[in-house]
Amino acid sequence: MNKDNPETAVTAAHALEWSGLTDVGRYRKNNEDAFLALAVDGNEVRRLGKYGQSSLAQHDFIFAVSDGMGGANAGEFASSIAVEKITQMIPGCFRSAASGMEIGCNDILQELFEQIHKAVLEMGESYAELSGMGATLSLSWVRPGVLYFCHIGDSRIYHLPQGGGIRQLTQDHTHVGWLQFKGEINEREARSHAGRNALQQALGGATQMLNPSIGSVRYEAGDRFLLCTDGLVEGLWDRGMERLVRNRLQHQAEGVAERLVNEAVATDGRDNTTALVFEILPPGLLAE
Repeated sequence: MNKDNPETAVTAAHALEWSGLTDVGRYRKNNEDAFLALAVDGNEVRRLGKYGQSSLAQHDFIFAVSDGMGGANAGEFASSIAVEKITQMIPGCFRSAASGMEIGCNDILQELFEQIHKAVLEMGESYAELSGMGATLSLSWVRPGVLYFCHIGDSRIYHLPQGGGIRQLTQDHTHVGWLQFKGEINEREARSHAGRNALQQALGGATQMLNPSIGSVRYEAGDRFLLCTDGLVEGLWDRGMERLVRNRLQHQAEGVAERLVNEAVATDGRDNTTALVFEILPPGLLAE
């Protein structure tokens, strides 16, 4: 890999444990959220179930959430395009990276988001009922020793290090998100701000020049990551998310996302609500 790749030699592969759930909420008639979990290598891409465990010995992993926008069923269609395009395109991207071509993970993610943006725009222009549709997209690409992420909109990716705390890796693409990122307002002020849902960037919609946020973070065993749509954020404070993610019941990985979504919907429930959680497990915990 080229110089933008912070991966280091890994002597034993970590494993992952994940769970995901999406809910229509208490007031919406259709669900415009979507999430995706994939295992991918140079030969194939495999969709994963809503929860499970697997090793990084043979595969990379892709986790993503998307929140669609648009009238009628357009938002639901936009988010489904986003996750389907990932499934179609990421194996080729992986082969390019694995073959040693002079292309980095950041470049791959930029190209992936641009192609999805193009597909959503073209579909919106082709069908009147889909005109103006758009979607958020937050994606994590888990490789040995490092997680790459790419993000557009106001869905979020959080990192919960093994040692404690919760950190939002992504910045909401709103003016309010920018103010909070700069430290000019706090979480409470951001949640009550009238403009918190006014997106400045999205896939499709009115976005002409796409500028996704791209980054990476090293991980260690015990680290957890949460991807979620804004429905979860509306129902849970960051502190509540941390409590639910960390206090999972032993051997019940499937319950983590479920408890997050259920509590958020019970507290608020005005929007579709999606959570996708995964934990880094120690090397050798699963059979290779």
